[in-house]
Amino acid sequence: MIIRARAPLRLGLAGGGTDVSPYCDIYGGLVLNATIDKYAYTTIKPADNGRVEFIAADRQENWKGEALPKFDFDGKLDLHKGVYNRIVQEFNQGAPLPLTLITYTDAPPGSGLGSSSTLVVSMVKAFVEWLNLPLGEYDIAHLAYEIERFDVNLSGGRQDQYAATFGGFNFMEFNRDERVVVNPLRIKNWIISELEASLLLYFGGVSRQSAEIIDEQVDNVKRKESKSIEAMHALKTEAMQMKESLLKGDFDNLVDSMWAGWEAKKRMARSITNPRIEESYEIALKAGMKAGKISGAGGGGFMMLLVDPGKRMDVIRALDKTEGEIYTCHFTKYGTQGWKIY
Repeated sequence: MIIRARAPLRLGLAGGGTDVSPYCDIYGGLVLNATIDKYAYTTIKPADNGRVEFIAADRQENWKGEALPKFDFDGKLDLHKGVYNRIVQEFNQGAPLPLTLITYTDAPPGSGLGSSSTLVVSMVKAFVEWLNLPLGEYDIAHLAYEIERFDVNLSGGRQDQYAATFGGFNFMEFNRDERVVVNPLRIKNWIISELEASLLLYFGGVSRQSAEIIDEQVDNVKRKESKSIEAMHALKTEAMQMKESLLKGDFDNLVDSMWAGWEAKKRMARSITNPRIEESYEIALKAGMKAGKISGAGGGGFMMLLVDPGKRMDVIRALDKTEGEIYTCHFTKYGTQGWKIY
């Protein structure tokens, strides 16, 4: 038997950063996001040799050893070990699970598409499928969040795990005591089609600063830095306005919301933008872009560009002259899925 699972990556449309503690614990966070047709994949092959092997095929990394109840974190495939540890301890009575666990994603860590968190969701879903665990969508997302943030101790927010688990367009509320409400949005087909025709993704390189940016945001809130906190308040406002614009198909207001959201996001932390990002932004703007923003913490990764569909090729040709890469995408309706092959 072979077990497989996948989970979709996401675009952070508005409100990203307000899902990070302690801001959301104090003020409440609001995030609008949507999943796209890029995925994180997991394969589990149960073994009978008493061994465990973890393989990150896209990164050409692997780790192997004796199947134990718990593995220490040493910087080598710690996310894989973190998922294994929690599943064994909480759902297998501490008994080791000999296996080969293989993963890969359609986007690298630091891309701003939530790839690391999506990978964790995909791995958790594979174990749920294998062991027939009684975990619903909120359970899977929360478990993935705890593994990444508390067990492996990686900085970040909460939206990625819930987006990958639920899929589709969602308006998410994050409150104190880990209370999360996911509100699925019923976006009309013509609105989704127009959004896809208007959307380009520009990859200027992997962000090496996302953890530092998030840590700076956290520190700003703890120090009650008014400029940063007011920027996060503004991001919540833009998330609400963009949600309304999407539901109505009001693309003029959608552009205005994205523009205002990007300006607010840059006030959250110093290194969210940099000269290279700003240069790419200006090139796209002159070629016909209406608005754009970084999807993710910032400092690099994917930039979302809203363009006039009639000028789409002009923007593509202009950005083709830079060192970055241009991608298109389609939105997906479904979240994480798992299945068995006998």
